Amino acid sequence: MQRAVSVVARLGFRLQAFSPDLCRPLSFTQDVLRRTPLYDFHLAHGGKMVAFAGWSLPVQYQDSHTDSHLHTRQHCSLFDVSHMLQTKICGSDRVKLMESLVVGDIAELRPNQGTLSLFTNEAGGILDDLIVTNTSEGHLYVVSNAGCWEKDLALMQDKVRELQNQGRDVGLEVLDNALLALQGPTAAQVLQAGVADDLRKLPFMTSAVMEVFGVSGCRVTRCGYTGEDGVEISVPAAGAVHLATALLENPEVKLAGLAARDSLRLEAGLCLYGNDIDEHTTPVEGSLSWTLGKRRRAAMDFPGAKVIVPQLKGKVQRRRVGLMCEGAPMRAHSPILNMEGTMIGTVTSGCPSPSLKKNVAMGYVPFEYSRPGTKLMVELPSGPCF
Repeated sequence: MQRAVSVVARLGFRLQAFSPDLCRPLSFTQDVLRRTPLYDFHLAHGGKMVAFAGWSLPVQYQDSHTDSHLHTRQHCSLFDVSHMLQTKICGSDRVKLMESLVVGDIAELRPNQGTLSLFTNEAGGILDDLIVTNTSEGHLYVVSNAGCWEKDLALMQDKVRELQNQGRDVGLEVLDNALLALQGPTAAQVLQAGVADDLRKLPFMTSAVMEVFGVSGCRVTRCGYTGEDGVEISVPAAGAVHLATALLENPEVKLAGLAARDSLRLEAGLCLYGNDIDEHTTPVEGSLSWTLGKRRRAAMDFPGAKVIVPQLKGKVQRRRVGLMCEGAPMRAHSPILNMEGTMIGTVTSGCPSPSLKKNVAMGYVPFEYSRPGTKLMVELPSGPCF
């Protein structure tokens, strides 16, 4: 069965969401899964636990996926994203280390300013997406994806050893903090009741360490992965349950799981590493050219620059685009066809959009088909789509 679709955008872009490819029923791997500090809290609140990237995490709670999604868009929701890798890069050569691995301009970050960046390889492929914050405490705070935990940690540790062997001053520490994401239009209002800092002075992609609802030592960053205003709170593990409980006392806040996180990020055109970007995708192909620092482009001093920078000046063979259609939903791996019926690309993520009441997806098509408004077709299974 073929479904007519329209290209809605050449997508721009952060941290990891639910994917059927990475998610399995909990019973299969329960004995080897890692647990966040909120595991028992999730069970007590009706969380339906699944295996995701080696962790036991809630896919949803008592509310339906659609209700959780819409509540986030209209109010705010609390997500446990403690499975993500949090690291601290210390030493006077910390920026040198990070800029040897990513495409972003880390040196120009102001104190407590962060940026989305990309680990890349020498072929120009994306190894992972991550957020790097230049803290006022004299270290870099880095958050990257759970699905790439071992790969990212090995990448950074190898570079630390290399620089240390050269006599450089640099070190790495893995943080065992929990990480909570409060997302939605009322998130700042909810959080303001529990902090002394004026959150109006905490703009997007900045952070500050503060006491939050009585829990000291929390790093609050104005960011998220839902397309809404919100924060991510790195909280000492021992205070995670107290903080989550305090936030839930506000009727604006409901718990949400991986399913809502996936549909929210997809509506907003945000990538899921392993689905929408990977080691065989360059930042330009992935519509992430904006992550490339201007100084870094000119210097061509990041991994894969000899492949990536020339792509900025010419046409790439394919581009990541957003797709929209009505009827049956588009799913990952579905072929994308031109109007003559020739396969030209593949869907990488897709789902019904609770907010738009249409089906949304993203995928890769040749550059000449990437203009917004282009009519295409997606081949769907002849049977029911679930």
